[in-house]
Amino acid sequence: MIDITDNLIPLPPTAVALGFFDGLHLGHIQVVLETFDKKGLHSAMFTFHSDTALPKREKIENLLSNDIKLSLLDMAGVEYIYSPDFDTVRNYTGEDFVTKILIKIMNARLVVYGFDFRLGAGADCDAAGFKKICQRYGIDVIIVPPFSSDGCIVHSTVIKNLIKNGEVEKANKLLGYEFSIYEKVVGGNRLGRTLGYPTINQVYPENMVTPLFGVYKSFTFIGDRVYPSITNIGVKPTVNYKNKPLAETHILGFDGDLYGQKIKVSLLSFIRPERKFEDTEALKQQLHKDKMTAQQ
Repeated sequence: MIDITDNLIPLPPTAVALGFFDGLHLGHIQVVLETFDKKGLHSAMFTFHSDTALPKREKIENLLSNDIKLSLLDMAGVEYIYSPDFDTVRNYTGEDFVTKILIKIMNARLVVYGFDFRLGAGADCDAAGFKKICQRYGIDVIIVPPFSSDGCIVHSTVIKNLIKNGEVEKANKLLGYEFSIYEKVVGGNRLGRTLGYPTINQVYPENMVTPLFGVYKSFTFIGDRVYPSITNIGVKPTVNYKNKPLAETHILGFDGDLYGQKIKVSLLSFIRPERKFEDTEALKQQLHKDKMTAQQ
């Protein structure tokens, strides 16, 4: 996939998927799929960088990091992506967007977006209105209807609420992949190693939706291998780690130094809520129980 954001190049005729795609979930994928195999058009996407979109919201709650988002799009087969800072286009009218981006930059012949798509200053251009503008300039439009899975409309808000409630299994089904953390490993107080359960610590990203604090079954990706693991997300109440949310992961079958490396940890299912223990011995006993649960 070629990112033209910082290096604009002439593009061949394209079919462009439009949207923020803050989760790239199964509903979003329906939009992306519509850009493939369209009579010689090349698949492209206009989206926003996950960390710069909607800057005036009180808190951005992404479902995946920008790195993972780009990786998934590349694996899906998108050929070109244009992802400017939100502030550079926030005041565009629908017509501005068509002429300055879709025509001038992306050479669009077809655009695809979801039924709830909105554009323009104040989001005043809805899906139907934007379609009329595109058609005036000879650009075909496909509006993708709501997508349902297991009787539930797949929507980012629904998925975020599931994750906040610890229901990551249900969330993962709607995402189409495992909800994951992809951050650098930072130093800790090494209490886990002292207790016989060494862990990697990752500061939980502020711009990601935060799962219910507690312990999860997980997978940890190191190099080309995938390890079963147990991940605690929370503020480590037993050892009081500066009240900053952390992802603390004990990796089964691995013993090595990962400090400074960006490691992907995928959450699979919720085991138990986070809680404060009377002492480290009680914590050690609970860690053993959590490990047995994960192994099963």
